[in-house]
Amino acid sequence: MGNILLQETAVRVREILGADLDTITIERAVFGLFFSGVKLSDGQGGLCFTPVKDMPQAVCCPSSAKAMPLSGRLKGRSAADYLADLEHDNILRKTLAIAALNALSASCWQRGEAKGYQLRTGEDAFDHVRIPQGGKSVVVGALVPILKKLIAADADFKVLEMDNRTLKGKELEHYAPPEDAWKYIPDADLLVITGVTVLNDTLPGLLEMVKPGAQVIVTGPTASMLPDAFFKRKVTVMGGVLVTKPDEVLDIISEGGSGYHFFGKSAERLIIKNE
Repeated sequence: MGNILLQETAVRVREILGADLDTITIERAVFGLFFSGVKLSDGQGGLCFTPVKDMPQAVCCPSSAKAMPLSGRLKGRSAADYLADLEHDNILRKTLAIAALNALSASCWQRGEAKGYQLRTGEDAFDHVRIPQGGKSVVVGALVPILKKLIAADADFKVLEMDNRTLKGKELEHYAPPEDAWKYIPDADLLVITGVTVLNDTLPGLLEMVKPGAQVIVTGPTASMLPDAFFKRKVTVMGGVLVTKPDEVLDIISEGGSGYHFFGKSAERLIIKNE
């Protein structure tokens, strides 16, 4: 079945851009330590989390070449070809495909295609979290800012994280393995979910467990795309990144940079709110 969120978003991009999509090409493509990204020929840029831990085969030159056979030929490919890789088994090709989808979403917004939702830059998704008094919360991923807020509020919450080594101190007291999501998500009044779940295809299944009326925030550079498919499935807020100076951002991530290095300079935090 694949990732229905990515499939529907790609279809929506095609609906908005029409034949223009076939004329847009990839001007630059970069794999960084933390994020990977692309710049489109129309000047827009997009990012995606780099899944370093999901590339165990890329440990030597021959296996690395197999992992990314298009190296040296990424520039100049059509954006439509990149979207075809959204369902690819090769995690690196899928990473760049999502970065392209995020960039193309920015192309759609540039045309004024933001109907039924608000786009707000310079705001942090974590600032829009309302901790439910007397309710239950679930955090998917080691999202430190929200974990600190929940701990400070003495909230009832669980954090589902694949690698519990990323959690420290009191955070570990709330740890639960990802396979136990079914125990906690159906009762949660608040869910804050890392955008990496868009890349690893776990988000659709998580959203199926969400109860009606819950506050659901999906956040991270990977989730910087048209929100229609997400809002249809109970997401209330998306937090992402709007790249304002693609070349500068790509230069930074190619040197191992992260959000600390480009926010407020060559990219802005982006909030997408369902109206």
